[in-house]
Amino acid sequence: MAAGLLKVTSSVAKVLATAHKASCTAVVFSRRWCSARAATYEQTILNVPETRISQLDNGMRVATEDSGIPTCTVGLWIDAGSRFENERNNGVAHFLEHMAFKGTKSRSQVDLELEVENMGAHLNAYTSREQTVYYAKCFQNDLPKAVDVLSDIIQNSMLGEQEIERERGVILREMQEVETNLQEVVFDHLHATAYQGTPLGRTILGPTQNIRSISRNDLLEYIGTHYKGPRMVLAAAGGVNHDQLVSLANKHFGRINTGFEGEIPDMSPCRFTGSEIRVRDDSMPLAHVAIAVEGCGWQNPDNIALMVANTLIGSWDRSFGGGASHASPLAAASAEGNLCHSFQSFNTCYTDTGLWGLYFVSDKMSIEDMMFNVQGEWMRLCSSVTEFEVTRAKNLLRTNMLLQLDGSTPIAEDIGRQMLCYGRRIPLPELEARIDAVNAEVVRNVCMKYIYDKCPAVAAVGPVEQLPDYNRIRAAMYWLRL
Repeated sequence: MAAGLLKVTSSVAKVLATAHKASCTAVVFSRRWCSARAATYEQTILNVPETRISQLDNGMRVATEDSGIPTCTVGLWIDAGSRFENERNNGVAHFLEHMAFKGTKSRSQVDLELEVENMGAHLNAYTSREQTVYYAKCFQNDLPKAVDVLSDIIQNSMLGEQEIERERGVILREMQEVETNLQEVVFDHLHATAYQGTPLGRTILGPTQNIRSISRNDLLEYIGTHYKGPRMVLAAAGGVNHDQLVSLANKHFGRINTGFEGEIPDMSPCRFTGSEIRVRDDSMPLAHVAIAVEGCGWQNPDNIALMVANTLIGSWDRSFGGGASHASPLAAASAEGNLCHSFQSFNTCYTDTGLWGLYFVSDKMSIEDMMFNVQGEWMRLCSSVTEFEVTRAKNLLRTNMLLQLDGSTPIAEDIGRQMLCYGRRIPLPELEARIDAVNAEVVRNVCMKYIYDKCPAVAAVGPVEQLPDYNRIRAAMYWLRL
């Protein structure tokens, strides 16, 4: 009897011990879950590495964000693009970008390529209307080598006559490829008409006759005029030590001077002109159309509200699905009424101006209906956009902006661009606060300021006979019932 009671008691004790252990485990899991849940969005954006900034004696700035990962991206952001060209040398900035990898005084083109490949690095460059960028992505330990290579191609490129002649053909072929990308073609036309008679109206690649005539002296003159210390930012992100990069910058870029030998580069404002360009080609299967009003520059406080309005309209493609239940009213109308194959809104910013608008691709018999719906949606933004829609757009804008900072290369690009545009890098909490301050009333007021009763710029390529006359498009930029 006593032995049986002992067995039962021990069994109960085992059960209780097991239950106690399980409860302890549950408590541990609960604590872990609570700790993960405690990291709010606001706390997360505060918990990012700081952007450290230093300035060299020649005015060149060094900006870094050290995230401690084993790779890094380092690059040179230069405040020089096609906007600083004239009719005679239009295309020289892009030409110079091509010539940077063709050999230096100490490295031939083969040596340069082998050195980069042996590091396991990636070396790249691009030119925009206001900036030229050279950057390298490499292992953290190879940062000194990457900076050495970047400084060499910037300051010591040979610019040999044979390489220049060979590169003419490469750029001309690139121009032919760009001409097959109708979206690029339409946006070049849009700039040409919106900023006609100004440097922003010219293409980045330049006209064919300029590519055939650009000489070595043109390239050297452009370098001597624009590649100056105060107009350069050495930006890096990933596994990078700021003090080490400043020391490397002093060593490799300290000789870049600050003065201008000749005329100081012109940075006069570029005038926006409401106008249109139509390139009608009925043999093309689809019409490509862009319509835009003048937006604002990078530093204008209205830019955040315009970004929210741009996100609110969003983009859509036939493959997306969603139909009439799509969150964007324009996307729902496009899906339900078969108005277009795709559309995307855009907010392109420059130093003192910008283009805010929409690009769409549609069948030739749907152009008029699509344009009617686009302008109707713009008027709705000016008059009756709701708080719910603005909140949704703000959340999407936050997501898009954080997704764009995924990786060392996008972060380095963000640092370099913001240093040139703002003179500093805007912290994420500040950006979050500026987005959060936008409400429906702010969006309506800003859209009234930039969209309502303004002359738009229109560019259209393809079978565009049904595109309304410009006067009709201009008349639809306001509502009499307001």
